[in-house]
This record gives sequence, C-alpha cells and structure tokens, in this order.
Amino acid sequence: MDTEKRHAHLPQAEEQTSEQSCCACSGDSTQATDLPEVAGARVFDVSGLDCAEEVRILERVVGPLIGGTQGLAFDVINGRMSVQASDQQASDEAIMAAIADSGMRAVRADGRQSDNKNPTLRWTILSGVALLLGIVLHIVLLQSPLSWHAVFHAHEVEPVPLAEVVAWLTATAFGMRPVLLKAWFAFKSMRPDMNLLMVVAVIGAIAIGELFEAATVAFLFALSLTLESWSVGRARNAVAALLKLAPSTVRIIDDKGEEREIPAAEVLAGTRFVVRAGDRIALDGEVISGMSSVDQAPITGESVPVAKDVGDEVFAGTINAEGTLIVSATRPASDTVLARISRSIGDAYAKRAASEQWVDRFARIYTPVVMVLSLLVFLLPPLLFGAPWQTWIYNALVLLVIACPCALVISTPVSIVAALASAARSGVLIKGGTFVELPASLDAIALDKTGTLTLGEPRVQHIQTLDLRDASVLLADAAALESRSSHPLANAVLGEAKHRGLPVVAAHEVTVLPGRGVRGRVENRALWLGSPRLALEVMAEQHASDENINTLKQLIQTREEAGETVMLVGDDKAVLGLIGLADALRPEAKSVVAQLHAMGVKEVVMLTGDNANTAQAVATAVGIDTVRAGLLPEQKVKEIEALTAKYKVVAMIGDGVNDAPAMARSSFAVAMGAIGSDAAIETADIALMTDDLSRLPWLINHSRNALRIIRQNIVFAISLKIVFVLLTAFGYATLWGAIIADVGATLLVVGNALRLLNAESEPVKKT
Repeated sequence: MDTEKRHAHLPQAEEQTSEQSCCACSGDSTQATDLPEVAGARVFDVSGLDCAEEVRILERVVGPLIGGTQGLAFDVINGRMSVQASDQQASDEAIMAAIADSGMRAVRADGRQSDNKNPTLRWTILSGVALLLGIVLHIVLLQSPLSWHAVFHAHEVEPVPLAEVVAWLTATAFGMRPVLLKAWFAFKSMRPDMNLLMVVAVIGAIAIGELFEAATVAFLFALSLTLESWSVGRARNAVAALLKLAPSTVRIIDDKGEEREIPAAEVLAGTRFVVRAGDRIALDGEVISGMSSVDQAPITGESVPVAKDVGDEVFAGTINAEGTLIVSATRPASDTVLARISRSIGDAYAKRAASEQWVDRFARIYTPVVMVLSLLVFLLPPLLFGAPWQTWIYNALVLLVIACPCALVISTPVSIVAALASAARSGVLIKGGTFVELPASLDAIALDKTGTLTLGEPRVQHIQTLDLRDASVLLADAAALESRSSHPLANAVLGEAKHRGLPVVAAHEVTVLPGRGVRGRVENRALWLGSPRLALEVMAEQHASDENINTLKQLIQTREEAGETVMLVGDDKAVLGLIGLADALRPEAKSVVAQLHAMGVKEVVMLTGDNANTAQAVATAVGIDTVRAGLLPEQKVKEIEALTAKYKVVAMIGDGVNDAPAMARSSFAVAMGAIGSDAAIETADIALMTDDLSRLPWLINHSRNALRIIRQNIVFAISLKIVFVLLTAFGYATLWGAIIADVGATLLVVGNALRLLNAESEPVKKT
C-alpha cells in the first residue's frame, strides 16, 4: 500500500476535506462540532446534507461558483458546509440559490449550535397517517374485512372511492416530498441515484393503478431515511456527549482574589479557577494549589483516580474527588483536550475507510445498471414473447425498488462512526475510517523504546566508586554538577540524591561539553561528569595505563549489557566512579508483545537511538523480534521503508515528535501518551490517550470486530438483493414486499453496526 500519506491533524487551523461518508446524519439536536474557524471562510447550515451523495451534489453546484471544489469543506455530522475565500467569489445568495436548485436548503451559520432536527421525520409521520387513513376508508366505505387481501388488492375494487384515492395519493406525496427535488436534480444531471430510482418506481405504480402499493413504497422509503438518520444520530450523540462532560460555567478567582462564576467559553489561558471536591473540571489547566485525586476515565479510560499535586496537569471533563484545587487554565474551552477529541472524531469522516469507498463505488455503478435492467424487464418479455405488459411493468417496478441500496449504503458509515465513538470512550482516538480498518490487517509493528516500551523516566540503578569514597559522596558530586540541568538523566541523578536525603550544593563555573558532559567546581574541587567517551578522553589526557583503560571499558560494557546508560564522574587525576541509569520497562510491555504475536503480527521491531547493548537488554526482556539501535531519525525512516517493502501493513508507535518522520512513512502511526504531548496527537493517525500500551492489542481486536461487522452487513445486504431479484424473475416478489424487506434490512444492519458502541474497554481477547 502507499505509505506516502498525509496524517490527520486536529482541526485547530485546518478545514475538513469534502469527501464525507455517513448517511442521513441529521438526527436529534446536539451540541455542534463546528467546522474550524478559518480566516475568510463562510459557513452554511445545509438542510438535507445527509451523506456522501449530497457532498458530491454540493461540490457540483457550488464548486463552479468559487472556482473549484478545493475551497469546500463539509461537516456531515452537523449538516454544515464551509466555503473558503477564493479568487472567484460568489455571493451568499448565489450559493444558497444553487443549493436550493439541488433539493437542499442552506442558510448562513450564525455561530450558534446548529439545528440538527430531522425534517424527514415530519413527512414520514404525515405519510404514515395518510396511509393509515386510506386503509380505514377502504374498510369503512366498502365494508371490506380487515385482511391482507383487502388491503393489498384495493386496486381491484371498481370503482375505488375518491376519498380512498385521495388518501393514497396524499400518503405518496408526503412520502416522496423529502426526495423529489433531489430526484429531479439527479435526472437533470443524468446521474441516477436512489432518490430518482424510488420516484420512478412510485410514478410507475401510480400509472398502472397500484395506488396502495405506491403509497406504501413512498411511506416505507421515507421511514428508511428516518431510520438512517436516527442510527447515525445515535452514534453521533455518543461523540457529542463528550463535550457535555465539561461544565458550561467555571468559578474563577479574579485579580482582587474574589470568586465568581462565568461561562467557561469566556475564560482565557492563565485565569485561575477553583475546582471543589466532587466537581467536574471545566477547563484544561495546571494545579497551582491543593492536592486531590482526579477520575480521568472520561478522557484516558483509566479506571483508577490519579493523584494530583501542584504542577500536575488536569483536563476538562474529569472529576475532582476529595480535595479543593486551584487551577491555572492552560487552554480556552474551545481548545481543551475534550474539545479536540470531539472535533477530531468529526474530522475523521473525511478519511473514508476502504470498505466505505468500495460501497460508494459499487452503489454508483449498481443503481444505473439496475435501472437499465428494469427497463429491459419491462420491454423484452412483452416485445419478444407477447407477455402481458402490465405484469412486466409491475415486475420492472419491483426490480427498481429492490435496487434501492439503502441498507448497503448505510451499513458501513454507521459501523465506522460507532467504532470511532466507542474507541474514544475507551481512551483510543482514531482519526478516520481508514484507521479503523487498518489495524485489523497489521503485519508488522515498529516501536520506539523510550516512552513506548519504557516509562521514559530514567532512574539510577547502580553506583560504583573506583576509590575509597562512599557511594553517597559520588552521587552528591554528580547531583551538584547536574543541579542546573533539565536533562532526563540529570533529573534521575537529582531525584536519587533527593530520595537518599543528600544535601546538594550547586556547582559553580559549570561548563557544558556538548555531546559529552559537563565540567565544574564543587567545593573548590574541579570535577567532570559525562559519557564513557569523555571518560576515555580524560584518561588518555592523563596518560592512564592500558590496563586501567581496559578495566574501565570492561566495567562500562558490563553495565551496558545490563541495559544501563553509564555516566562517569572524575577529577583531573582519575575517574572516581560510575553511575548506571536505566529506563524502567512498562509493566505491561512483555504481555502486550506476547499478545501481538498471538494475534498474528509477524514481526515486532524496536527502533531506537540508544546503544545496542541497552536496546538488546530491553528487547530480550519483553520478547521483541528485531532490534535496530543507534538510529538517527532519517535511519528510522529507512527501517520503516524496509518493513513496508516486506509487509503490506506496518505500524509505527512513538512519541510523535522525534519519531515523526518514521511515523509518516508507516501505514498508520500511533502516538503514546497523547495527553502529554500536543505534537503526538497532531502527528499520529491513532492516539492512545494514556500511557497504557495494552490499548494496542485492544485496538487491533476492536478493528477486527468493526471489519467483521462491516463485512457481515455488506454480505447480508447484497444477498438480500440477489434473493429478491430471483423472486422477481419468477414472479413472486411484490412492491410492498420489496420495500419492507429493504427497510427490514436497513434496521438489521444498523442494529448490527451499533453493537460497536458497546465495545468493551477491557483487555482484548486473543485471536
């Protein structure tokens, strides 16, 4: 597959692309996931923007007005279209008029929550009432018993009462109202779709006197559109519910030290606010006073509350447990992790899964082909064999109804939306339908070492002195030299000194030796601290014996073979000792690698810039297949290219910053600990919202479940079509039976897809 791909970014400054994939997304009103605000862009609320078919229609009618489709972006979830500024401008009125001609209606968005009420529901109810009235009139006016024959053979009664005819035609008109303009546009543009197909079938039924069946088909087709709307609306609401986790108001502390409540949307970064025990946190921020524990499950999926102290980060939507916290806001409400998760899932519709693209291509070919086939069924038997015209007109109309690909078209997008929503609730942010499916076919996976297989927090593991001094003295000297540094290794040394209760006096006259270490004075003693290379250079300058140099090399090699990074301390006369540091393994790393192998991943590779001995020690401990150590970022890219040449689907997991080039070359990229790194969540296709590596096999299992359900739905929908085509060929199918089967199929595939909303966040099952 093509690994030269663009990565999805959270839509802070970018717009979504135009190729959306859900159908009938205008369910109940929810909080809007707005298209991102971009300078010069105009945003329209579009009534009738339900799925990818409408997106293509809007591109055809609006694109020429603005010089092409590049400036268009669509948010199908909320029925919105964004028009970028371009050289060829068009007025709002011209754009809205063009959209109206296509059968949809547009108004300028005013920045408020979009109204996602489903207009099709009203017409469906009116059609159903008129249909029921027609049945009642048939029974009352003709004193006919309430039976299947009486209802479905009403046209055989001569004459049919006028009131009954009016009821059937009214039901038909109401049922077809939502699609008439769209069908007319499809006819004018010579691009047949399901709307045109249904209108032709209904007109044909009326023409041959099948008034009741015309009304039934119209009502049930409107009902199927309403059901589609409800199904995607339910999945969308699961995502929109994320935003409702954060309170709409926040208790701030003003410049006078007084507390008052204001809307969260008005709070600026740097504002202090109070979070009382039991409250939900309204904004992302940093704790500046107080201690507590916070339930972060809504964001990270962690089941255990996390302790928070001064300097720790907290997130909007999480729940403060027992203590009061004073927090300094770090982001506005529109840019919290919670808001970005919601926007990212909305943006995910732009990256369509392979199965969605296949269904879309299939439906575009399938619908016109069946229309031609229906025409042949209508003409050939009467012309070639003298068969009754009315019988084969009826069969042709049945075939048209059967051809409606509602169940097929709706099955995949609902599955994708449900999979995205349930993954987000489990602490896994997937940025598009493509990346829902890819993990299911994972062949090889490359993992960074530091921060992925390890905790990314080096700790002192070993202290060895080479003279008679105490180990604590050596550690205190090292801490003095590192006291002004923020390097992770320096933090580990300082942390160990603090843990042992050692007094640390900062060294003076400190000089940094780039890539090697530092020099400085500690209590009037000239000391140095640095890498083995620096130590060997100093020994060479001191004309140390080969025996002493070889002894030191052996000590260094022993520590590195144990998986430690070695720092040495010395003065102008000798090396005084060494400190071995190691990054602790993640507790779950070994079991996760074992699960990956059990799930059929062919090769697990470690790519790291660390030395070979340290890398091999980690790889051996967790069961890694292949180790590539001492790599620069560009060398990691070459390793990924080698893997993609060998395997079809290759994933790269890293921190999203140093590993970004290699992540960009993989089939899909996963960021660890995205909460702690904005760069990680921006770079990766999938973000594990907490540092829990066990989410990785869960993701693969979730992907396989989603793909299995998508395939089940596609096979079921197509099989049903084939069965009814065969029934039609032998004269056993009816118009009302075909449409009822189509609605039933829609309900079944939607129900099957929505099972993904209940995906368990527990450890995965091995497959």
